[in-house]
Order: sequence, then structure tokens, then C-alpha cells
Amino acid sequence: MDYRYVGYNKDRKIVTGTLAAASEAVAVQTLGHQGYQVLNLKPVAAFMPSLEKSFPSLFRIKPGEIILFSRQLALLLESGTDIVTALELLRAQTSSGAFRKVLAEVVSDLRSGQRLSVALGKHPEIFPPIYRHSLGVGEQTGSLETVLRQVADYMEKEATTIKRLKSALAYPIVVSVLAVVVIAVLVTFVLPAFTSLYSSLNAKLPLPTRMLLAIVDGLSHYGLYILIALLVGVGLAFIYIKTPAGRYQWDKLALRLPLVGRVNLLNELARCCRSMSLLFRAGLPLPEIMSLIIQASGNKIVTEALTGVQQGMLQGEGLSQPMAKNRLFLPMMVQMVRVGEETGNLDVTLLAVAENYEIEASEKTRALIAIIQPALTLIIGLTVAFVAMSMVSAMYSVYGQMA
Repeated sequence: MDYRYVGYNKDRKIVTGTLAAASEAVAVQTLGHQGYQVLNLKPVAAFMPSLEKSFPSLFRIKPGEIILFSRQLALLLESGTDIVTALELLRAQTSSGAFRKVLAEVVSDLRSGQRLSVALGKHPEIFPPIYRHSLGVGEQTGSLETVLRQVADYMEKEATTIKRLKSALAYPIVVSVLAVVVIAVLVTFVLPAFTSLYSSLNAKLPLPTRMLLAIVDGLSHYGLYILIALLVGVGLAFIYIKTPAGRYQWDKLALRLPLVGRVNLLNELARCCRSMSLLFRAGLPLPEIMSLIIQASGNKIVTEALTGVQQGMLQGEGLSQPMAKNRLFLPMMVQMVRVGEETGNLDVTLLAVAENYEIEASEKTRALIAIIQPALTLIIGLTVAFVAMSMVSAMYSVYGQMA
């Protein structure tokens, strides 16, 4: 919450301003740390809803901003700057108003005596649990700068993977949309002109033309009902997926789909391995690491498998042995984890597995896109050719009958 204050400094000069703080007491304490004696403090009344709260997607803080923030904070701390001053500098130079507000609250919490990891924990939508716990370990071990760089590398790899997937899917989506628009224009504007001509001539039309006209006629009469049925079906499916049982079945399907299922599994396992490597390198114990990995997993099937591994680990079986009992964990991952346990380099072997799986997933994604593009071109070409052939064959049929 924002507070407007009036006070005086050590030189007995009146100062005024606005401060973001969790409560009035925190605001007074923060101003005291700054050397101000508070004379008046009032909360700033909000006369209209905050745009950030009304439209959170428009003010979402991008991963790139968190990555840059982490690297810059590590650099400032290494140069000897205290953490509050470093955060104030970063807050002043950030271009995002939402992130500037978050950093102001973090600075306020730090001045009230809280640790950085605790202050960041109040903003889980920006700083995920893995980020906060890693920083907590860095604070305890005195290696906060190193952990900040490791977390930045981790987030950068995640963001790169997502960006690569989106760019790979952009072309097929654009081509599909253009194809639908072209076919819709042909069927909506071009075909009716020919249909009225054929009807006026009472010509007998060939089979392809009759098929096309039947499809168009059916869509014109029942298109609205078909659209409503599709929307209802999609809505019901979306509601079902939101339920625990539906989400479980959806996640199972995502891992079993032909071609795509293997890519999804590789991405999930790569994310798990990279997260485990990061947390293990930061110094967290394995039981706590497994709990965080389970919380961070976005697939219910993977979460269930990881929970089984955690239970086996707590029973003294280690990591590789319970992993070997579940076919979800691929042989290479199990073998590398076993090697890491035996050599004491679990973070190194897990990172190697993550990089290997990410490369394989990237290659399979490119291969899948390479298949989709010619397949889409073929389907679009056949559809346009069918429409064109239907109209042209009808024209030749009419000319033949008139002759």
C-alpha cells in the first residue's frame, strides 16, 4: 500500500513524498531508517481500481526482466554494494512500473529486518519457489551472488526453450489461418455467383460440384448449430480438464500422444533434472529438493512419479533405485543419476541429462514442424484444388450441354 508522508530530516528540513509499505508501522520504520522523523502519515486513497489488478496480463512481469535483475543484482553485490542500495538502484532504472512497485515493497521489507528470500516470497507470481529457496540457501552459505547467476542461467534456459517452441509453431499457425480465410472467401463470395448461374441454366452438374454445393448448403443451414455445438463441446472439455480427474487424464494424454508425447516427456524430465541440479548445487538437502520439484511440476503424471521417488528415497533407496521402478523415467536418466550418486557429482550428471534431453526435444520438435509444414501445404492445396475443380468442371459441363 502507498503512504503519503510529511516529516523532517536530520537538518530539520521538511520533506514530503510517497512510500510503498506493507503497513503503517513498516512505513514509519522505513522512514526512520532513512533518517526522517515522521510528522504525518496517511494512506493514499485509491479512487478507482488499479489497472494492474484489473488487467494483470497487460502488466505481467516478463521472465527476461527477472533474469536481467538477477544478473545485475549479483554484479552489484560482488562490487561491494549493500543489498538495499543495490535494489534501490535497480528499482530506479527498471522500465516496468509493476516491477518497480514490487521492488519498492521488497526494499521496505528488507529495511524492516526481513531476509531477501522472505521478502521475495511475498510475490510468488513473480519469483517461483525454486528461485526463492535457492536464494535462501545462498544467504545462509554466503554465496548469494553465485546463486543469483545460477538461477538466472536456469530461467534463461527455460525462457529460450519456450521461445524456440513458439517460433517453431508460428509458421504452421499463420499458414492455417490464411488457408481458412482463402477457402472461406472462395466458398462465401465466389461459389454463390457460379451457383446462381448454374441454377438459371438448369444444367446437370458433375459429382464434385454437387458435393461442394451440398457442403456449402449444409453449412449455410446448420452452420450456426454446428458452431454452437463445437463451442459447447470445447467448453465442457475445458471445464472437465479443470477438475482433478480431468487434469490427470489430460496430462496422461499429453505424454502418450504419438510424436508429441515423447517431446512433452523429454521437456518435463529436462526441467526436473535442471531444477534438481540447480537446487543441489545451491546446497539444499535432497528431501527438500524433491518437495520443491514436485510442487513445480506442471504434469500430474510426472508429479505422481516424483512422489513415488521421494517416498522411496525417504525409505533409504536413494534416487536411482525408485526411479528405475517407474517407466516414466527414461533409462539414460536412471543410469546417470546412479553414476552421480556413486561419484558424488549428482548436480553435474543431472545437468548433463537435462542438456541431452533438451537437445533431443528440440530436434524432435524441428522434425515434427518439418513434417507439419508440407502436410499443411498438401491439405490446403488439395482443398483449394477440389474447390477449383468443382467450379471448372461445372463450367465445362454447362458448355457441353449448351453445345
